[in-house]
Amino acid sequence: MKIHQFIILLISAITLTSCGWQSIPKAKNEVEAQFAKVQSQYKRRADLIPNLVKVVKGYAEHEKETLTAVVEARAKATSVNVDPTKLDAQSIKKFSEAQGQLTSALSRLMVVVEKYPNLKANQNFRDLQSQLEGTENRITVARDRYIDSIKVFNNLVTVPPTSWTNSIMYHHEKMPQFEVKNIEKLEDAPEVNL
Repeated sequence: MKIHQFIILLISAITLTSCGWQSIPKAKNEVEAQFAKVQSQYKRRADLIPNLVKVVKGYAEHEKETLTAVVEARAKATSVNVDPTKLDAQSIKKFSEAQGQLTSALSRLMVVVEKYPNLKANQNFRDLQSQLEGTENRITVARDRYIDSIKVFNNLVTVPPTSWTNSIMYHHEKMPQFEVKNIEKLEDAPEVNL
């Protein structure tokens, strides 16, 4: 083999193996950042709940079971802490389930609220309900961005040529996606009229 053929072969090898040199760590950083944004939006929702429960409690005192369920679901959801730098299927599942239970409890609370026209007319309640609705939209956007960042990362670590770099240098596994369980229940979720 001539020297110039060897140099071309060496440059080709370096070029192919350097695919993903920076893109894989950048994609991992993006996943971590997007998950932190998801957590931030869920925290925002959790922060709104005590005031919402307080307002509802003033109007619907005998709905104690529903209010207790919301408070307990909030406590559970806020107790599940996930380190974005150590995402794995189990921690994502635990986080997702806790948030899903809180979403379900809030849905039941909104159904109860329908029985109380004076509560629905209360300005504080309407403001909190509006903030909660906006936060739910932000959660959806943040979760969608997280899902997209996972897809990019997983493609980098599993699709050649960047997967070759991953197998040689990084050894990252595919990351778990954020899943929403009980889709059939979500389809039957009660409609909240504002």
